[in-house]
Amino acid sequence: MNTGVLSSLPRLVWPGREFLPGYLAALERGWSPNNLRPEAWRDEIEQIWRDADAFLTGLVDREGAGPPVTTPDGSTVPKLPGYRRWIWDGEFCGTIGLRWQHGSNALPPYCLGHIGYSVVPWKSGRGYATEALRLLLRDAPAEGLRYVEITTRPDNLASQRVIARNGGVLVEEFITVPAFGGNRELRYRIELDSLPDA
Repeated sequence: MNTGVLSSLPRLVWPGREFLPGYLAALERGWSPNNLRPEAWRDEIEQIWRDADAFLTGLVDREGAGPPVTTPDGSTVPKLPGYRRWIWDGEFCGTIGLRWQHGSNALPPYCLGHIGYSVVPWKSGRGYATEALRLLLRDAPAEGLRYVEITTRPDNLASQRVIARNGGVLVEEFITVPAFGGNRELRYRIELDSLPDA
């Protein structure tokens, strides 16, 4: 498989050794996969160097059995079942993740949404986040979800466009819990049974 050929649209790949050098290079450039903790890139570099296989395995945790998650204020919360996929066009482009609670569409207050994504700055403006979200939405019903919720800041117009292009409807404006800074956020919902066949 030739992973070095660039394509016009990205695909989603499962985190693996063959893609890890591109992911690590993005971290080393200061890109963070966590929009809420911009300093998370340092933690992930350390984890990769300590045990790359354990790091990769931890990105796909459908049982939520991994260690607690650190919130922006430094506190920890239980890890939810979920996984991360990497956005790939022949090079590493970003990450998109899905998380859920078994047997429920609801999320605990400390989890802002079912899906989070981040595209590296040098690949932004190409529609990659829109395409990655479209691809991930096709997999969400397999986890028992009827809809997904995605949140974004009121000033993040690019993210709002990504969500809207994938059928997202604004549900509410709300204030995050203190662990997430008590900030204003917008909550969008995408009904999975109304997605076009692809």
